[in-house]
Amino acid sequence: ASGSPRPDGMVLWTRLAPDPLQGGGMGEAPVDVQWEVARDEGFARIAARGRATATAALAHSVHVEVQGLAPGRPYWYRFTALGARSPVGRTRTAPAEGDAAPQPLRFAFASCQQYEQGYYAAYRDMAMQPLDFVVHLGDYIYESSWGSRHVRHHQGGIPTQLGEFRDRYALYKTDPHLQAAHAAFPWLVTWDDHEVANDYTDDVSPRSIDPAQFLAIRAAAYQAWYEHMPVPASMRPTGAAATIYGRHRFGRMLDVFLLDGRQYRSHHACLAGRSASPLADCADRLAPERSFLGAKQEAWLANELAAPPARWTVIAQPTLLAEADRKRGPEHGYWMDGWDGYAASRTRLLDGLAANQARGGDALVISGDVHAFWAADLRREPQGPAVATEFVGGAITSEGPSAAGVANMLAKNEHLRYGRGDKRGYAQMALDARGCTVEFRAVDDEKAEDAAVVPMARFAVERGAPGVHLEST
Repeated sequence: ASGSPRPDGMVLWTRLAPDPLQGGGMGEAPVDVQWEVARDEGFARIAARGRATATAALAHSVHVEVQGLAPGRPYWYRFTALGARSPVGRTRTAPAEGDAAPQPLRFAFASCQQYEQGYYAAYRDMAMQPLDFVVHLGDYIYESSWGSRHVRHHQGGIPTQLGEFRDRYALYKTDPHLQAAHAAFPWLVTWDDHEVANDYTDDVSPRSIDPAQFLAIRAAAYQAWYEHMPVPASMRPTGAAATIYGRHRFGRMLDVFLLDGRQYRSHHACLAGRSASPLADCADRLAPERSFLGAKQEAWLANELAAPPARWTVIAQPTLLAEADRKRGPEHGYWMDGWDGYAASRTRLLDGLAANQARGGDALVISGDVHAFWAADLRREPQGPAVATEFVGGAITSEGPSAAGVANMLAKNEHLRYGRGDKRGYAQMALDARGCTVEFRAVDDEKAEDAAVVPMARFAVERGAPGVHLEST
């Protein structure tokens, strides 16, 4: 895999694991790993090469931060260790920030790939697309088994130890279509809750685990996440903490702000105990001190949004940002694990976009988590103008909400312009100097290994004119 592309390089990743589902099978000894980057798929023109050491402390994973490459072009890479050679991966550097003419970009975004609930036909389709990169918005693994009509199965129970989390990641990564999508493009990745525990907030888990015990689990989960993601050493955890949010610039066309919506957030409002449900409403969810991102990350984002922008701004974060009154009937009810439980934090984010006119009109939010496709106008007031546009790219496999539930949300929230929860899949976004297009791509049947993947809906956003425009379904 590769990730975190820059104009002069990227991160290359591999893991040595001849027995991946039983701890890896590598023992304790360190292993030298050779890596090569070429300008051509046949490796006739080598651009960079070197050696790294795979150690047991990192599950014999390797994170190589390549530098000195040319901007805005494809490269191919491979690893060799102990007489074995990896498949060839393809990656791409980001465009140069000083490019006179901003280059069009196309990328995919995805989330929520519960292994038991379906096959990864969506990744098979993604790997064949002409993309520059991929953004994964969280729930890469699931710690728990849930849902119906399972087509394959987790090994073991809910992971709590480092070795158990490592085996869970290894199981997901045995899927050939997920491997193909990683090998085809560089990825940007963030996490949500299922990488650790469902609906956790900072140091509290709804499973009623003592905070000290839970932080030990979180440390193991964060470590395993790092070991299996193509991310730089700056994201390596220290205990139960890791800084993974940041800005990723793609020439003069795009800034991607990749956010962490779990590690720093305030605990759930309105509900007694540690649960994130049922739907609720109370004054506490509006409290100004409550934060989805945490004070430090909020301040960082506000500062970044005030800086000179690229043509487009994409805020990549785990879950639906738009307000969503979900309760049926005239009463109001909100899901406390979403942004509605952190209303003031959302207001500060939207105010920041509106205050920075150079960004606000060209700001797009991409989201995951809720297992449905959504397109929304993001407004500061219910009847006010849109200040940004949001797209939620469905789920790779994870079961979605009922048709009645989606219909109710559309009826009660007019700024939700499109919603569909009966299909699994992902989204593609294309950007150029004039506008943005988003295509939702749907899997015919995630329970079938050979399922077709087809366009389901297509949207457009004009530069300087935020808001959803449905082009086709």
